[in-house]
Amino acid sequence: MRRRRHNDRVPDVPIHRFGPADGPLVLALHGLTGHGRRWGALADGHLPEVRIVAPDLRGHGRASSLPPWTFEQIVDDLVPLLTEPAVVLAHSFGAAVAIHLSRHRPDLVRALVLLDPAIGLDPVLLHDIAEAGLARPDYADIAEARRDKLETAWADVDPGLLAAELAEHLVGTPEGRVRWRMSLPAVTSYWSQLARELLLPPPRIPTVLVRAGKSPFVTPATVDAFATLPHFTLHEFDCDHMVAQARPAETADVVRSVL
Repeated sequence: MRRRRHNDRVPDVPIHRFGPADGPLVLALHGLTGHGRRWGALADGHLPEVRIVAPDLRGHGRASSLPPWTFEQIVDDLVPLLTEPAVVLAHSFGAAVAIHLSRHRPDLVRALVLLDPAIGLDPVLLHDIAEAGLARPDYADIAEARRDKLETAWADVDPGLLAAELAEHLVGTPEGRVRWRMSLPAVTSYWSQLARELLLPPPRIPTVLVRAGKSPFVTPATVDAFATLPHFTLHEFDCDHMVAQARPAETADVVRSVL
């Protein structure tokens, strides 16, 4: 079995690939403000037999930052990556994208694993999050960026993973500060996408939802809506929003359950 860990791209979509070329295919979609390489620790440490394709979504990492900044555009970006059906593993904003992908091209989605999905959220909450991001677009140094992560859902993540995140995802500014490698206009616009109505995937697609017990995003109403699906499974992990980083072994078990 040949293992791969490298980057390539289709136009405007950098792709991070992990695992053997002949392994079962998983398309991994990161959350808002994230990047595809973030899946590396889960892939290498807990799913070494799985072929994981993890793109940088539009406006994130090294992807194009050009609009339109919509779920529909990201789905159009993703479709050329898939030449066969895949299990789609998706976190937060990425989970909302995954649902739109499953509705647009159900033939490309074998199953969905949705990690603390951010869908149909309270507009007031999203307004406050967007304003906070605009008020603090960068940091004085790496230490300040680390403190911000620890205050916003990374407190239960292994310190080594947080250090890797800072090394990969921070870039310098002309003023000598640091910021995340992402487009602030795109990310700010995407917060409004999360206020769109909650949509469900097609009923025939097996769907697993992992709710983070310390996160506010998945409400009882969201769970009730998903529970109407005929092939639905719910898990709750005792962690904050960064599910794959905080509970990687448990996340890997959930992925294997639908391979």
